[in-house]
Amino acid sequence: MKICVIPIDNRPVCYNLFKDISAIDEDIELYLPPRNMLGDLYKNANVEALFDWLKKVPVVDNIVLSLDTMAYGGLIPSRRCPESFEQIKARIDVLKEILKSKQAKIYAFSSIMRISNNNINQEEKKYWSEYGTKLFEYSFNLHKFGKAKTDVPQEILDDYLNTRKRNFKINKLYLEWQKEGLFETLVFSKDDCAEFGFNVREAQELEKLGGYTKTGADEIPLTLFARSVFGEMSVDIEFSEPEYKNLISNYEDVSIEKSVIGQLSLANINVVDKKSSDITLIVNNFKEKQGEIVMKRKTEPYNKVLHLPNKNYMIADVRYANGADNAFVEQLINKKYSDNFFGYSAWNTSANTLGSLLCAAKIKFLAKKYNDEAFKRLQAIRLLDDWAYQANVRQTLDEPVKPNMSQFEKKVSNFLDYDINAEYSFTWHRLFEIEVNLK
Repeated sequence: MKICVIPIDNRPVCYNLFKDISAIDEDIELYLPPRNMLGDLYKNANVEALFDWLKKVPVVDNIVLSLDTMAYGGLIPSRRCPESFEQIKARIDVLKEILKSKQAKIYAFSSIMRISNNNINQEEKKYWSEYGTKLFEYSFNLHKFGKAKTDVPQEILDDYLNTRKRNFKINKLYLEWQKEGLFETLVFSKDDCAEFGFNVREAQELEKLGGYTKTGADEIPLTLFARSVFGEMSVDIEFSEPEYKNLISNYEDVSIEKSVIGQLSLANINVVDKKSSDITLIVNNFKEKQGEIVMKRKTEPYNKVLHLPNKNYMIADVRYANGADNAFVEQLINKKYSDNFFGYSAWNTSANTLGSLLCAAKIKFLAKKYNDEAFKRLQAIRLLDDWAYQANVRQTLDEPVKPNMSQFEKKVSNFLDYDINAEYSFTWHRLFEIEVNLK
């Protein structure tokens, strides 16, 4: 199978994961643009170069496409981009003709512009450092109550609202393309959602127009990648805290149960009973409130004895956002690795964790030329990133990373029976993302 992917940006989880996951099945021929063409925290993607690259891609079965990359230069630039609707439309009209010429099945997604509840402007316009929380509150209250007051200066409010309106018009344009039959699947992603807000209201309007919306963002290309792979797979779902599966995760607007079901549906994975399923999806969910180690949000860690099923299984560890549950992993890591292990993930939000996990599991299950070395490599990276770094070493930020990771490398190596020689880097120059390079 030949699959072309244009990611959101060049983050390790947005770029490297496609290479690491597709390597599990040597039958998959992956076409991925050079990493330097894609955007990062400070620069936009080279859209013209990406257009030229896409034109030269040979005949493929499927294209998994971030529309934000081609329209604005990336997910982050979609919030900052100063160009007008007419300028963006002219650019994506060119993209439309290129896509029509490829004669492939196209699995695309576009983000519904997020509205974060903080004054951090690292991924937003400059004024977010002063007015971010106030803009969030205005958005939340206007949607929930139908009216709201704010002391945000009018010119800033106008700029923010005009950017939203432009992006919303572009998304409605994609809906027209869908009606013309351009896309096999089109998803509108809800990134960093609350229960109310402009983004939630826009999602509701898109749904009324026939659009499909999904909570999440960074993982959606991976879930679409899984969807694009030919073949059937089924799972049963086992929550560690079944009585709490109706609770809502941080940065999301639906319950953890609905988040799980939504990711499975988008990945085209069937949910059946335990006796009939190919794989058991174990969800280590939270009680009362999802924790977050870096943000000092506490929750009750896993306090049961971990019993793994006598069948294929995979694990979505969502008890904490942005990192693993140490109590859970310490039990898992002492188990014996076996062929019926189909993956672990605890990356960032619950949706991020689920999307990446399901993609890798489906590729392994349906692999025509399975590569166990590649699967172990992927699991080593996830455990070193999600568990060793995010849940542990990141909390000792005043010390070098490598010496602190060595004790975890030994445990991961023993669990997977896989030799680890790792280097670590911060390609986005911030502690939120670490890149694990296995030699």
